[in-house]
Amino acid sequence: MCVGIPMQITGIDGIAATTTNGRHVELIDLSLTPDAEVGDWLLTFLGAAREIITADEAQKIGAALAGLQSLMEGGDLGDAFADLENAGPQLPAHLQAALDAGATTG
Repeated sequence: MCVGIPMQITGIDGIAATTTNGRHVELIDLSLTPDAEVGDWLLTFLGAAREIITADEAQKIGAALAGLQSLMEGGDLGDAFADLENAGPQLPAHLQAALDAGATTG
């Protein structure tokens, strides 16, 4: 299983970026995100950027990862998933469209 880590670009040299998440500094491959710029947040997996994300997305992912780390160390989740607590379940767009159109079976 891969876990995406949000990292912010502090410098770019060719297809490599120096990034930080506030605790660690890493060199990240930008081959899949050629439009990335200094200051952008990236979702990274195994040393490579997979997509450019917003600062808000980076904060939410970071909070979720911190909550899971706390849980693994015997603590609690705290407000790690606060953005999801009041959200009900949602169907994928294509299934919601089918339901809205009156479909009741697959």
